[in-house]
Amino acid sequence: MPKPDLLEIVQKIIGLDPQMRFAAVIDHKGVIREAIMKAGKTSLESQKEEEHFCKQVAQRRLMRREFDGSLGKVRYVHVEREKVSQMVIYTRRNIVYFAMEPEMPINTKIRLITRIKKITSEI
Repeated sequence: MPKPDLLEIVQKIIGLDPQMRFAAVIDHKGVIREAIMKAGKTSLESQKEEEHFCKQVAQRRLMRREFDGSLGKVRYVHVEREKVSQMVIYTRRNIVYFAMEPEMPINTKIRLITRIKKITSEI
């Protein structure tokens, strides 16, 4: 089976909706394997902050596993902030993190999560 093209995957994610800002594939240690900022958008974090944030995302995945037995596995994580909506999806071998404008309707977000889960199912 050919190795998935992570750049192609994050480009697909960014292209799903005009309100997308950022998409990344992160490994279990929190290292960014591939990331892309939407053209015309400016990062709300410096690169150092972005890297630190991604490490935190990986640590939270480990912490959440503690409850997998009693509550089931995490399907996705949604954090709504004043300046950005953040979503995290766990795949078998990676973590998919994406950010979008905060005012997006929840039904649009759910549709995006479903589509991104399909796009990233093999990673």
